[in-house]
Amino acid sequence: MRVTTTAGKLLGFVQVRVGARTFAVPVQALVLDQDGGAPVGGFFVEGDQLGIVVDESAPDMPDQIKRATEEAIRHLSLKVLN
Repeated sequence: MRVTTTAGKLLGFVQVRVGARTFAVPVQALVLDQDGGAPVGGFFVEGDQLGIVVDESAPDMPDQIKRATEEAIRHLSLKVLN
């Protein structure tokens, strides 16, 4: 899934702390098309920008944010601590 950081409605930020660094990861809501049962939304990296995209029409938006935050923690841990 390709997402541009200017698209969507900004819901807020998730703060992810890795070591001594804190990252503010923006959370955006979009209406996403689900292709063949693939999970919608999630954490993304585009260049040097990070973000979380959730499907605003899905009833499990808090669960999407939680899963994407866990992905962000894994990504940032590998990047910062290695």
